Amino acid sequence: MTRFLALAFLGILAVACSQEEWMRKVAPQEQQDIARAYIEKLRNHEFADIEKAADPSIAGALQGGTLEKMAALIPAGVPTSVKLVGANQFSSKADGTTLNLTYEFQFGDKFMLINVARKTKDGTETIVGFRVNLLSASLEAQNRFTLSNKSALQYGVLAAAGGATIFTLYALIVCIRTKMARRKWLWILFILFGFGKIMVNWTTGQWDFTVLAVQLFSASAVAQNFSPWIISVSLPVGAAIFLNRRKKLADDSVVEREGTI
Repeated sequence: MTRFLALAFLGILAVACSQEEWMRKVAPQEQQDIARAYIEKLRNHEFADIEKAADPSIAGALQGGTLEKMAALIPAGVPTSVKLVGANQFSSKADGTTLNLTYEFQFGDKFMLINVARKTKDGTETIVGFRVNLLSASLEAQNRFTLSNKSALQYGVLAAAGGATIFTLYALIVCIRTKMARRKWLWILFILFGFGKIMVNWTTGQWDFTVLAVQLFSASAVAQNFSPWIISVSLPVGAAIFLNRRKKLADDSVVEREGTI
């Protein structure tokens, strides 16, 4: 069973571009340097510069010793490692452009996330978010894909995703090899996509379901940046309908060919 689940996961794992490469495109080095500079000001208790750059929308939240409390969570000394684990950019005419960067800091056996969000509007840059959160372990360790200690639902969705992918590929190969009178390409497209979607967070076990969804090969396994793996499965409706009608489609093809002789 364990072997099958591992193979199922590998079967639905798509090749994606490097997480680090993608985040570097969203957050060029000069932008990272600015965010890191604000984090260093927090660590060094240089709160005045942070308060001066704070957007009016969060200025109130930073009062009352909030920055002091955040700084107190960060151990003194040089961090063991610093990783950019999140980079998102949002733009709109009304609100300008917001760049949200999250770093994972390690100090020995302690881990934490430090988030800095900066907005640029009409040539003015302000801080619209600043947070420090403690972690029980690194994000990589927390969200590592493992088959141990998972729920029946998680195993079930993973097994169903692997099975749906294999079933879809089988139907696709059969369709390609089946002689049909017409519209084979429409059947191929119908087979390729699954409908509806059940999703499960592989780290937390949280699940969700949506009816209005279409998914290539009826399954997927996605992990953005250092986030948990999201395993999803769809109903391979096209594959099932084709295999049910394959014999008739092949017979119709033979009849049409014979009728043209």
